Amino acid sequence: MSEFATDRVLDCQGLACPLPVVKTAQEMKKLSVGDVLELLATDPGVEPDMRAWSSRTGNELIKIERDGQVFHVFLRKTR
Repeated sequence: MSEFATDRVLDCQGLACPLPVVKTAQEMKKLSVGDVLELLATDPGVEPDMRAWSSRTGNELIKIERDGQVFHVFLRKTR
């Protein structure tokens, strides 16, 4: 799926908004600056939610890929 390594994977499949955002925020606190988190989610709202969250927090949204029903969201911690 992706051409780069991730430092951690957060599986939020089956969870509805706002839980993927809440769990992502909690998980990002555990990472070091520069680390990449891959979020797995099935809620279609995760795409606009993660775009807004990354813009609000200043973390980098690298990309969002879709594989069937699963969204793969790649985020880099910037601070």
